[in-house]
Amino acid sequence: MSASPYQGIRVVEFTHMIMGPSCGMILGDLGAEVIKVEPIKGDNTRRIPGSGAGFFAVFNRNKKSLALNMDDARGREIALKLVDRADIFSENFRDGNMQKLGLDYPTLSARNPRLIYVSHKGFLPGPYDHRTALDEVVQMMGGLAYMTGPEGRPLRAGASLNDIMGGMFGAMGAMAGLHERAQTGKGQHVASALFENNVFLMAPHMMQYVVTGKAAAPMPSRISAWGVYDVFTVANDEQIFLAVVSNTQWEVFCDAFGFPELKSDQRLATNIGRVEARDWLMPILRERLASRSAADIASVFESAGLPFAPITKPHELFDDAHLLASGGLAPMHVPADCSTADRPLDTMTPTLPLTLDGARPTIRTGAPSLGADTDEILRGLGYRDDERAQLRRDGVVG
Repeated sequence: MSASPYQGIRVVEFTHMIMGPSCGMILGDLGAEVIKVEPIKGDNTRRIPGSGAGFFAVFNRNKKSLALNMDDARGREIALKLVDRADIFSENFRDGNMQKLGLDYPTLSARNPRLIYVSHKGFLPGPYDHRTALDEVVQMMGGLAYMTGPEGRPLRAGASLNDIMGGMFGAMGAMAGLHERAQTGKGQHVASALFENNVFLMAPHMMQYVVTGKAAAPMPSRISAWGVYDVFTVANDEQIFLAVVSNTQWEVFCDAFGFPELKSDQRLATNIGRVEARDWLMPILRERLASRSAADIASVFESAGLPFAPITKPHELFDDAHLLASGGLAPMHVPADCSTADRPLDTMTPTLPLTLDGARPTIRTGAPSLGADTDEILRGLGYRDDERAQLRRDGVVG
């Protein structure tokens, strides 16, 4: 199987921030031609500060940029011509915005009945669908912030999970639409939503309440399902996550670290027993491991086949040996106009977390400079050199 199975599929996207762009990124990584239509001044996400500084570079790779003035009738005409030749249209704006531009589903499907139209929303249709949603909003109202933080201190997760999941489900919906179109010849309207993503993440905790009759406790104060499943602070104040989740692993752990009396203690012979013993067992283990280095403990765990993890900061992943060796990171160019450094950068970035017949989907191009592909796209739509020049002089394209 090719690592670019969607080669030959054209995607036109009117998206910004994370949710919509991540859908196009996935399709682009899988080989689709993705044309990002931006305002003449560019997507605001190009220069967003702080924790959003990397958004544009990550979620807009493998795309082309068309800078278009949609306030001008000629700009709207270009967009419609583009959609006429598209397989997928993707948007993540508030209800009504696409209709004002003449880019709503009924209008576009009438022009191109084979079009798969993907909408990324805060909520699927229902009582909340008029609300403005953000990832943090739905994490708070959908139980994730409650589960992440300690009692009384709801805390958003450390990544934009729902935004990215929304794009993933949008891409999955588009793929399903393409498959059905191959049988029926007709496109369809696909929608994904932040709130429903979050509720999907909460399904195990909801079902926990059903099967136990007890509400799930926040993760920091939960009753662990495993006897040893924690972060340990060890020598030089380093930290490491250690897990011993089966009875066999418990015996291996005790043998590897020389704890024969714990191995023979019948109170600890089963995982249920070890969970019940956590109040007195964990202090013993913490004390015995405290003087050993994280690297030493990791070496023992790895040799014994036990689960462990270093506590890693995001920027440290650039040097991760596994990612570097396995194709989990790939080279990417970042243009100056989507870098807060105001200069072009060459870096590495994570690839899609999958293989197709052993091959990782590739990053063919980094995020595009604003309007980098405007001329190429207009030429493909049949606009002559003089027409393109006039459109540029008139501020219709950039």
